[in-house]
Amino acid sequence: MTDPLHAADAPGDDRPALPSPRFAYDRHTWMEIAYLLSSFPLAVVGFVYAVTMLALGVGLTVTVIGLPLITAGLRGARMLGRAERARARKLLGVRVEEPSPLPVRRAGGFFGWLWTGLKDPVGWRAVLYEVIRLPWGIVTFAVTLTGLFVLWPVLPFVARGLTNADRAMVRGLLSPSDELEQRIAELESDRGVVVDTAAADLRRIERDLHDGAQARLVNLAMGLGLAKEKLLEDPDTAAAMVDEAHGEVKLALQELRDLARGIHPAVLTDRGLDAALSSVASRCTVPVKVTADLPARPAEAIEGIAYFTVSELLQNVSKHSGARSASVDVWRSDDRLLIQVRDDGRGGASLDKGTGMAGLAERLGAVDGLFVVDSPEGTGTTVTAELPWRDRHQQ
Repeated sequence: MTDPLHAADAPGDDRPALPSPRFAYDRHTWMEIAYLLSSFPLAVVGFVYAVTMLALGVGLTVTVIGLPLITAGLRGARMLGRAERARARKLLGVRVEEPSPLPVRRAGGFFGWLWTGLKDPVGWRAVLYEVIRLPWGIVTFAVTLTGLFVLWPVLPFVARGLTNADRAMVRGLLSPSDELEQRIAELESDRGVVVDTAAADLRRIERDLHDGAQARLVNLAMGLGLAKEKLLEDPDTAAAMVDEAHGEVKLALQELRDLARGIHPAVLTDRGLDAALSSVASRCTVPVKVTADLPARPAEAIEGIAYFTVSELLQNVSKHSGARSASVDVWRSDDRLLIQVRDDGRGGASLDKGTGMAGLAERLGAVDGLFVVDSPEGTGTTVTAELPWRDRHQQ
């Protein structure tokens, strides 16, 4: 059964209706009464804070501390707003999202921090909320207190009506102002994914260099040093050691080429996505047909993400699919770059089976992309990825 207190905010409602009044003293009614009685003392604290902060800040704008004081006060008002949202969620069942946080650091140093704080809409709306809530809090406190002793039979009806006004006030002034703020919060989270991914890639490159080419080159230097010592006294042994070192050089060069290809393949830079994907497909253990229908080359960043997405998906085809054939299709549709990789393998792939697909989904999501896996058991796997299209001259 749906909770009547929370029914107004059920998922899927664009503009949730307010809860209907009722004559009943149940748990929700007592929570509403507690909200109304506690609002007055909290409103006094919030009003005093807001008025004092504004009066001091505006009065001291002729000095160097006026604007920084207002900025700090607005950040404090944000904290009051957060506390009020939590109280409304707990006692009134109002589901209101948290606004996007202000950045901890900002380019521009002190003046960047000052400007960001002064134009913070969340802080200003929280100040407005604290200012107008005091007279409303006085009214609701008086009516509720009187109702406890005089209007007892109709108090549930009165409490519901008063708290509905509070619900509307919280949604109107303390919720994110529009979809843009929620989008900013999502991008803040996505930025963390990008940073973590870049750090992981750097660690992988460092590990590959240390354990692969670097170790091989150290052994090569030692071998050539020993060959130099034996050159006069034992030329045959020295020649054999030089021949072995020559083989080590070839292996080291191959490892470095593989590492460079993993960072950014030269064929992608020189010839574009079609040729680079054909090169990746040629290294797959199953036959792969590549079709690329692109009128122009996308921005380098988008091109690189598309390349590495297909590269990892074809590695999964080689390692996990048991397929006999696969295909890669790349095309542009309006302002999106679409990628589809199919195979006729065993299927059953998903984002939570340790094949790296969850990481790919996170990476694409971080750049406003999409990643969809369709893999019924026994009928192969189709992975569709979308990336935003940006022309090469726009980067």
